[in-house]
Amino acid sequence: MIKNLCKLLVFVMLLSGVVSAEEYQSVHAEHILVKTAAEAQQIKKAIDEGGDFEYYARAYSICPSGRNGGDLGYFGHGQMVPEFERAAFATPVGEVSKPVYTQFGWHLIKVLDKK
Repeated sequence: MIKNLCKLLVFVMLLSGVVSAEEYQSVHAEHILVKTAAEAQQIKKAIDEGGDFEYYARAYSICPSGRNGGDLGYFGHGQMVPEFERAAFATPVGEVSKPVYTQFGWHLIKVLDKK
């Protein structure tokens, strides 16, 4: 009976999206890099209220990728610092992460695609 309950629980979690049966190998993402948590939170709020991610990347990102809307292209496991990678792979396609701190500063990550 416990075995059947475990199977049912896993099935429900897969259907609800709590866990994924698919392990993605790469992510296509854009990001905005700023110096402070306050800046990141303010920009995140503006984007959540309908602001254009690419506009904010061009206007505020201190990363050279900001010039092209923050586009990083596709990257795989081990290509980014661990905190950034974890957030990028965990963020659903089409969504913007909460602010993520790395040695470079504070990032907002918009996931465009996963393969």
